[in-house]
Amino acid sequence: MKVLFTGLFFTLFLFSANAQKRADDVLGFWLTDDGRAKIEIYKAGEKYSGKIVWLETMVDKNGNPPLDTKNPDPQLRSNTIMGIDLVKDFVFERGKWVDGEIYDPDNGKTYDAYMRLKGDKLEVRGYVGVSMFGRTVVWTRTTP
Repeated sequence: MKVLFTGLFFTLFLFSANAQKRADDVLGFWLTDDGRAKIEIYKAGEKYSGKIVWLETMVDKNGNPPLDTKNPDPQLRSNTIMGIDLVKDFVFERGKWVDGEIYDPDNGKTYDAYMRLKGDKLEVRGYVGVSMFGRTVVWTRTTP
């Protein structure tokens, strides 16, 4: 009985350690599918989020950083796009990151989302209601 308990404990320990390692595999820098932004995915507590750390167009024609002008909250429209969380509040379950959101600064809308890692590619699917009504973008792992 003691051998069975010890074997079960080590199996659960190894499974837990492997799951944690896999969950953190998403951490790092990602180039968006259109090449216009780099996102740094970070962990806060047990949740994963990603902020914009680089933009293809760092300043507009007047030399000012691009603003979040489409934000539904008028008080946030004067904030710069740089540094905002593009994806947020994901949790790792069964090999993918779920229950998160993705924000589209081009239209000011926020969508439910999940992410799935495939090698050095990160599939990010935003959707309304159910995931079959959505769109997937593929980000590529990159350097800071």
